[in-house]
Amino acid sequence: MPSAPPLAGVLETALYVDNMARARAFYEGALGLSPMFADARLTAYPVGGRSALLVFLRGSTTETVHLPGGTIPPHDGSGPVHCALAVAAADLPGWEARLSDHGVPVEGRTSWPRGSESVYFRDPDGHLLELATPGLWPVW
Repeated sequence: MPSAPPLAGVLETALYVDNMARARAFYEGALGLSPMFADARLTAYPVGGRSALLVFLRGSTTETVHLPGGTIPPHDGSGPVHCALAVAAADLPGWEARLSDHGVPVEGRTSWPRGSESVYFRDPDGHLLELATPGLWPVW
């Protein structure tokens, strides 16, 4: 069997939320993200210049979406999930201060064997978000 062609990266990560206005207030306020697209069912945020964080209103994507160029099959999610965001080590204290300024409690901290530091907190829908400095994985 031939080897798989290379993947260039993870382009999108999707989270599903119960209240879009509340989610947008969090992601735009506490995390300082600016949407590159927003409608009633989806807000898409650029992250790091190479990937997108997609925030979908839970239950709004359970039917096929028909677009001029094709279709998007149904998808949805439930329950708290995890998403890690890469940050420079020098920026981690600033992020912790920003979270505190926005009333977002830090739930956990980890010092990893390769020298990385992680800070964990939750969004309003209970998703576990992580800020991770370089060294966590061989690829970061």
